[in-house]
Amino acid sequence: MARAKGSGLPELRATGGGRVRMEDVAAVAGVSVATVSRAFGKPDSVSPELRRRVLESAERLGFRPSVLAGSLASARARIVGVVVPSLLTSFFGMTLEALAGRLGPAGYQMMVGHHEYDLEREEALVAASLDWSPAAIVVTGATHSRATLSALARAECPVVEMWEISERPIDAAVGFSNREAGRAVARHLIAGGRRRLAFVGGAMARDLRAAARGQGFVEAALEAGLPEPRVEVLEERSSTAGGIAAFARLMDADEPPEAIAFSNDFLALGALFEAQRRGVRIPEDVALAGYGDLEFAANSTPTLTTVRPPHRAIGTAVADHLLRRFEDPGAGGEIIDLGFELVARASG
Repeated sequence: MARAKGSGLPELRATGGGRVRMEDVAAVAGVSVATVSRAFGKPDSVSPELRRRVLESAERLGFRPSVLAGSLASARARIVGVVVPSLLTSFFGMTLEALAGRLGPAGYQMMVGHHEYDLEREEALVAASLDWSPAAIVVTGATHSRATLSALARAECPVVEMWEISERPIDAAVGFSNREAGRAVARHLIAGGRRRLAFVGGAMARDLRAAARGQGFVEAALEAGLPEPRVEVLEERSSTAGGIAAFARLMDADEPPEAIAFSNDFLALGALFEAQRRGVRIPEDVALAGYGDLEFAANSTPTLTTVRPPHRAIGTAVADHLLRRFEDPGAGGEIIDLGFELVARASG
């Protein structure tokens, strides 16, 4: 085989003139096909010099390994299936970004699906992910359909539930207690002297983590000897319009609340808008608190008291947990409680 000018590598020419194959890369790099396979599938099993030669040859040939073919050869794809409720909120976007930032350099790719808070859609996504024989699967929350629970319990790979922790996870859990987050907000508002409380939650029949925060909020109020908070459940999950409407209903009641907690910052922002329109003073007349600590929370007027979940830390911790499991297949799952931060600002 001819040598390329100015290099120690053979001239690049695919055999048969067709699609570049692993055999072509092996011939150009001067290594075995098995070495090429290991360089892509198990990079730690070859020397840095050999891997450099293989990757350099592959790049010059335009060779890209087939993920599916690699998974068939190794019986386990270097894919991590990730199922989240939504791709429209920055919550899960930051988590996915942190996950990819850790898994990518280790040679793992993510296959992401979203179910819009529909447990039947989650069931289908989990089944489809498992069909790929992934290295691991990551789901959101601790509540799933019976079929999903059964499928994940039978999965022959690590399973991580993120954004919620429970006492009995399927395998591993990384996140925090949404119920405790709701309790913390109620205790904060009560400490400020508020007695009549209310909670506004969006789509809580589907967003079960929001429902858990609402449950914790009500529990903390009752434990403090206060009247049971009024709970407003909205059809939509997160919109300023929903917050506007809910705030109007609550403030038009015979005994309006002295403090209102919302299941997300968008709803709380709508309440701020409606309060300004009505001339209701925040926090003098009514205190407001949100959830999420989205960017506008620190810049609204007044600034918004909220709960800051560990968006990125969840992704990083999930990835680190999985990488440890990949290195040591005998390692078991664990519960990683990252906690949350109550950010007290001017709204209450």
